[in-house]
Amino acid sequence: MDKSTFNKTFNAAAKWPWLVLTPVLVFIAIAIFSPWITPYDPVVQDYSVTLEGPSAAHWLGTDYLGRDMLSRLISGVRVSLFAMSIVLIAALFIGVIIGSFAGYVGGKIELVLISIIDIVLSLPSLIFALAIIGVIGPGYWSMIMALTMAWWANYARMSRAVVISELHQPYIEAARVMGSGHLHIFFRHILPHVLSLVIVYASADAGALVLAIATLSFLGLGVEPPTPEWGQMLVDGMSYLEEYPRLVILPGIALTLVVVSFNLLGEQFALQKVPRALRGYKLKRKKRQRQLEEDIILDGKVDQ
Repeated sequence: MDKSTFNKTFNAAAKWPWLVLTPVLVFIAIAIFSPWITPYDPVVQDYSVTLEGPSAAHWLGTDYLGRDMLSRLISGVRVSLFAMSIVLIAALFIGVIIGSFAGYVGGKIELVLISIIDIVLSLPSLIFALAIIGVIGPGYWSMIMALTMAWWANYARMSRAVVISELHQPYIEAARVMGSGHLHIFFRHILPHVLSLVIVYASADAGALVLAIATLSFLGLGVEPPTPEWGQMLVDGMSYLEEYPRLVILPGIALTLVVVSFNLLGEQFALQKVPRALRGYKLKRKKRQRQLEEDIILDGKVDQ
């Protein structure tokens, strides 16, 4: 991508952020209303229509057990986003608590906690999750627990860095002088800064989590059949790849769209924090506001 194309993409994303948010909202709406919009029960088998192509009755055809592909793809959105949401919330909760506590307390406690965080971060997240599943056994909730334990360290490290940075700000010292306690300082002044950073990172991390869930299900260690999940649908369709490639292509496209949508959302959140030069009416409004403030100051001096 050349510089002009990048600038056009940057300006478009900054001007119409809702365009990036729309695909994510569509997937969330599908996940919420999937029980009511699926044309068929996604787990019901009908051997009279096995491996049928797209038709008026089955818009995307059926799989090797006669299950409607469209229904299974729609239900797969609910399964993937629900698991992703649980992992993100749990990892954020654990990471923010541990990282913030380490940065605020300091000393030997911080040294111990940061050592644990570094150990977790030194291992690839998926490999660490596989090791945990190997200990506690495969399954849906085992997968969620394993991914949570593999993902929290990133948020803990970021939270610690933000807390340490904020503790050196003058307004924190001013709050202490005014008599504010530790809990008030943390929840009122520090925690909002921590959450603003980790939530931006989590929005981009959501796509990687959906991909990790599909990978573990593809390996037979996550969502178990007959629950419709895209990774499980991929492994089921591999045996029919040459004759019926749509059994692999369709869930692959769905997985790609979700991952790309969340990645674009994370990039958009990051772009909002990038300072940009004011143009047009925003620049004129800023100049008028500054001129008005200067006039008020000069009028005050004249009156004195």
